[in-house]
Amino acid sequence: MKKKKLRIGILFGGRSGEHEVSLLSAASILKAIDRTKYDVVPIGITREGRWVTSHDAQALLAGKSAPENPRLAGDPQATPTAAVIRRGEAIIVPPAPAESLQPLELSASAEFALHRPALDIDVVFPVLHGTFGEDGTIQGLFELADIAYVGSGVLGSAVGMDKIAMKQAFAANGIPQTPYLAMLRSEWRADAKKATKKIEASLKYPLFVKPANLGSSVGISKVHDRGELAAAMDLAAGFDRKLIIEQGVGGPGAKPRELEVAVLGNDAAEASVVGEIVPGAEFYDYEAKYLSDSSVPIIPAKLTKAESNEIRRMAIEAFKACDCAGLARVDFLMEPAKKGSRKKPRVYLNEINTLPGFTSISMYPKLWAASGLPYKKLIDRLIQLAIERHKEKQQTSFTR
Repeated sequence: MKKKKLRIGILFGGRSGEHEVSLLSAASILKAIDRTKYDVVPIGITREGRWVTSHDAQALLAGKSAPENPRLAGDPQATPTAAVIRRGEAIIVPPAPAESLQPLELSASAEFALHRPALDIDVVFPVLHGTFGEDGTIQGLFELADIAYVGSGVLGSAVGMDKIAMKQAFAANGIPQTPYLAMLRSEWRADAKKATKKIEASLKYPLFVKPANLGSSVGISKVHDRGELAAAMDLAAGFDRKLIIEQGVGGPGAKPRELEVAVLGNDAAEASVVGEIVPGAEFYDYEAKYLSDSSVPIIPAKLTKAESNEIRRMAIEAFKACDCAGLARVDFLMEPAKKGSRKKPRVYLNEINTLPGFTSISMYPKLWAASGLPYKKLIDRLIQLAIERHKEKQQTSFTR
């Protein structure tokens, strides 16, 4: 008897500032995934939060607008909402907040004349970077639907997205990180002069000002002195109510090394080789990541064996500290070596990214390719980890 293919839903797009990055990642996965093993269903989310499937999802992937008047809810060709279906049971995800999840209303299409669901997903592979995709919100939906999905759960995703909660988790586990200060948008806007004094009393320039909940370096600024601080704070405040201000590594004029490690696994996670990004800009901002080819990846990074082992160990510690699963990219900053000094450069944990960029040339897949796991097999492994984690969760009793 021929083995039934797993049906994989590739979920992409979304309402975050990383919408375009998500499209690139999803297109790469859809091109590489093994169609002999999997039936693949593209599921897109428009910038407005409307969910589309089938050819309308493909249109979204190509950068085209989804139709304003899609067919009836449940139609496999296009839906104004998304049908996330497990074993024939379905829920509708409203495009805007609603009081409750509602049962799927089947259309009168030929598909449903045979009493077949529009989708029958075994595993969801969310390729949603940033807000509403990487922060635990969509993971909560998958948990409610009792469906296997790639990546961290609600807690790991939320902690990994919130840079303040993330740093608190790192501190609780004794992982070294650069000094920082957390501040609310309301505090900054209420009295910018007082907030500036508070920042300068705790940290030294240069500083990095960031929205607490965003990725791909969106809204991040490097601040060299007080004259640049207000604009950076206003920019970050436009993206989140929580702001984080970090002290730069190495002091004025220093350019720390930017190191990255890919982590893969569930309870027993593994770390890839260490890679290094030499940004074309002053730091690895959004433009340097996606709009310029001036940044240079070095894989593996030129480190001593001891340095590499220590950074890989810290990456796994960070993964566990945030209760991550499936995949994560862990980023580090290493002090620049000083000429004539025998002092060992210190390494600081910068952040963890629970749904990193996933194009075939993104750092996460490239790090694993350099570690002996090519892109197509990496996709297989992530799907398998999702299934394993879902099965393990079935051992948990949720009722008395």
